[in-house]
Amino acid sequence: MIEVRELTKRYGGTVAVDGLSFQVRPGTVTGFLGPNGAGKSTTMRVLLGLDTPSSGAALVNGGPYAALRRPMHEVGALLDAGAVHGGRRAFDHLGWLARSNGIGTRRVAEVLEQVGLAGVARKRVGGFSLGMRQRLGIAAALLGDPGVLMFDEPVNGLDPDGVRWVRQLMRALAAEGRTVLVSSHLMSEMELTADRLVVIGRGRLIADTSVRELADRFARGVLVRSPRPEDLAAVLAAAGGTVEPAPSGTVEAAPGRTFEPAAGPTVGQAAGGGLSVTGLDAAEIGERAAAHGIPLYEVTPRSASLEEAYMELTAGSAEFGAVAS
Repeated sequence: MIEVRELTKRYGGTVAVDGLSFQVRPGTVTGFLGPNGAGKSTTMRVLLGLDTPSSGAALVNGGPYAALRRPMHEVGALLDAGAVHGGRRAFDHLGWLARSNGIGTRRVAEVLEQVGLAGVARKRVGGFSLGMRQRLGIAAALLGDPGVLMFDEPVNGLDPDGVRWVRQLMRALAAEGRTVLVSSHLMSEMELTADRLVVIGRGRLIADTSVRELADRFARGVLVRSPRPEDLAAVLAAAGGTVEPAPSGTVEAAPGRTFEPAAGPTVGQAAGGGLSVTGLDAAEIGERAAAHGIPLYEVTPRSASLEEAYMELTAGSAEFGAVAS
């Protein structure tokens, strides 16, 4: 398990991490999210013993990383895919890492095959693309077959097939009971990959939640379609719901914003009989409609995307912001 307890890290007068606490448990992929400068990389560096905390603790399997006798057997990490000597061959780069932790060369060949680099094992890393270096970094993290894995932006430079492979790899590692922490700015990937989310801003914890809980927190109501929208609206309003027309022509403009006709339709005029209902869940809507003999064409719970939820959570926490054009 990964455990961060009241962690604070200062660089001179700058507070990079400020009293941060969270846990990452086995069997899940935990997304580590936050704007640039939020303290994600600093937290991971402290966890790996690369930086010393100003106060608090960052523990792996109950102790500091520096206390691990053969760390690669317990923790695998990819922080910087470019941190490789360009003159070394891929096999040799992994070979010296393996030897430092008592790992045989057979395992080096296995992980190179696993990440798709077996065909370039004798090539010098200086000629690798960023995506190939990412794969080599992932291979290094897997060398010791560790139970805890940490990845900082692992899909940078990968093509769509590579991105999907990383997603499947993270899910498979968690399914084996491993602890997986992944830092990323790609919300669409985190939505597909992560089970839990730790969101920080300006070094402080903003949210520690499951993806499902976050979706429920930013629920947008239920989209309902029926050939009898006015009757349905009256029934749902009487049951305590708030009902508004939901034109099918609505177009997303930006997270949380839509383009709609200047003169909004009435309930009866809503295209396709679409209604947006809040205050009642899908089951309650279906039961009310059935009790009054009103047919339903569609009942779809709607929630904000992870990107929309993230933007709302971190509003005001971004250290660097450009002026919108």
